[in-house]
Amino acid sequence: MAAAAAAFAEPKTKYDRQLRIWGDQGQAALEKADICLLTCGPTGTEAMKNLVLGGVGSVTIVDGCLGQSRAKSVCSFLQELNDAVNAKFVEESPLALIDTNPPFFSQFTVVIATQLPERSLLKLDSICREANIVLVAARSYGLTGLVRISVKEHTVIESKPDHFLDDLRLHNPWTELKQFAKSTDISDKDPVVHKHIPYIIILVRLAEKWADAHDGHLPSTRQEKKEFKDLIREHMLNLDEENYKEAVESSYKVSVTPGISDDIRQIIDDSSTEVSSSSSDFWVLVAALKEFIANEVNGELPLEGTIPDMTSLTEYYVSLQKIYQAKAESDCLALEHHVKKILKRIDRDPDSISRAYIKAFCKNARKLRVCRYRSIEEEFGSPLLSEVQKYFTDEDYCFAMNFYVLLRAVDRLAANYNRFPGIFDSEIDEDVPRLKTAAVSVMSEMGLNGASLSEDLITEMCRFGGAEIHPVAAFIGGVASQEVIKLVTKQFVPLPGIFIFNGIDQKSQVLVL
Repeated sequence: MAAAAAAFAEPKTKYDRQLRIWGDQGQAALEKADICLLTCGPTGTEAMKNLVLGGVGSVTIVDGCLGQSRAKSVCSFLQELNDAVNAKFVEESPLALIDTNPPFFSQFTVVIATQLPERSLLKLDSICREANIVLVAARSYGLTGLVRISVKEHTVIESKPDHFLDDLRLHNPWTELKQFAKSTDISDKDPVVHKHIPYIIILVRLAEKWADAHDGHLPSTRQEKKEFKDLIREHMLNLDEENYKEAVESSYKVSVTPGISDDIRQIIDDSSTEVSSSSSDFWVLVAALKEFIANEVNGELPLEGTIPDMTSLTEYYVSLQKIYQAKAESDCLALEHHVKKILKRIDRDPDSISRAYIKAFCKNARKLRVCRYRSIEEEFGSPLLSEVQKYFTDEDYCFAMNFYVLLRAVDRLAANYNRFPGIFDSEIDEDVPRLKTAAVSVMSEMGLNGASLSEDLITEMCRFGGAEIHPVAAFIGGVASQEVIKLVTKQFVPLPGIFIFNGIDQKSQVLVL
């Protein structure tokens, strides 16, 4: 019994710090993931090292390097880092595997492709999209590099934004919250009680008082908001009352626009809410959310059910917590009812979506995200011309755009000469105009006829000689592994476009093409 308990506790201890970020559900998703790495050079190895340390379930290294097996050696070292990870290797050229065995990739959760030439990357992207496998392409080249994600659709429930307004519903308090606020005397002359009334109660009471005096309207203009703050200050007994200071600082929460945000409106109006038996659980829940909003009197989303820390008597704070939790539970049950009804309607088991998943969805309903990515073929063949032109003319983004074009151009030159520009010092002077010609060809295909690249940057790309400089490779590999974790755990929002690293100026930017 003790041994079993120790075995259960061991992963908790090993992954303690990251569990605080993505929780048990996120870690469980990682431990189920099967990741494939193509080419285990510096960039790919750095990415895989981070994932193995993070506790992914299984990794497969594909590399056809001649001589001593690089795939076997990397696999052995990765296993030493975390013996709980199942590490395998395939000694075959990634390019040959893409050409001869496309079904090989369908077994994986994510494929990480590093240092692949353009032709092979295009073919791999097509294979992964057809099999609904996430592709993360990473490349480091001298002092630059890129990371891009390719998947038809990626949905996120726990997007975990850095800053988000607390869901307190002070602009639209429900009955139980109103009743509790009314039962609390905010004019109590006992200084101890008065200075420990939670600011939520103060704002609910004073917002109601304001609305009664203003034809039912809450403060909306700058002047009205200033007057509302003055109203709060008038109820202070002493200047050192922290709870009233908190009420003044949070007074803007009373003026929140009711209803739902444009981002969430766009999601619930998506055609994917017309669900069928093949729809994902996410879209079934969104369809249920749409019905929930339509059936709610005030058209609000489910309440999150948490409150922030605040100055308060313990009994007040606990009572508020219970009121918010009860409302959140009530909303969750209502949404669950809609979910079961929809599942039954599309001939699926009404209990096929777990209560825990529905609860997490309700808690994060305001933070849902849907990411859709164009294929690499679309990006190359029909880039968003307005965006391309904007990036080229923008002083901040022009270098990132230059690097993007040149990274594609070196592949074209390598396809023609069987080597990257600058590999031989004696040929750098000849490679510069060759690379420039290849870059002009790329820009012409992008619709940038007449645009010019930095001559210094073209020369620098030749001087790089196709090298994977380890600090750059470590950084690019780190970004790639970070995105893989986001995609596997379905937490946080992945990169919306192509991440470009400019090691010359120490800048990173994302291009949406």
